Amino acid sequence: MTNSLSALDFFSAQLAYVMSPEDLDMAQSEGVGPLVVDTRSEAAWSHSRVPGAIHIPVRELPVRAGVELSDEDAEVVVYSWGLGSVEAARAALALVRLGYSNVRELGGGFEAWESCGYPVEGESASSPLAG
Repeated sequence: MTNSLSALDFFSAQLAYVMSPEDLDMAQSEGVGPLVVDTRSEAAWSHSRVPGAIHIPVRELPVRAGVELSDEDAEVVVYSWGLGSVEAARAALALVRLGYSNVRELGGGFEAWESCGYPVEGESASSPLAG
């Protein structure tokens, strides 16, 4: 199989641009966690979220990023629902286009975070509302 992207390139990029829930939890526990951005709906955000996350839907990033994410070199992790959602990838791409240099996606999104049993903030600690 001939491909312009080798397995080495692919897996190296995955490790560089995707943060596992385990790694995020560890970084937060050590007090060195990245800025975490939740790209989901207002209802989902209110219901439950990763502790310390800020809520910026993808469509609002161009307007709000400069104010709420003022350091373009800071480590930023974005997330949406889970494996089937592309909102986090859209958010990461938008941030990179805006000049942010250290952007990653939370692997598996909020669903992976919650299913691993990590703490959540919000109105409920049960499964999040779709939205």
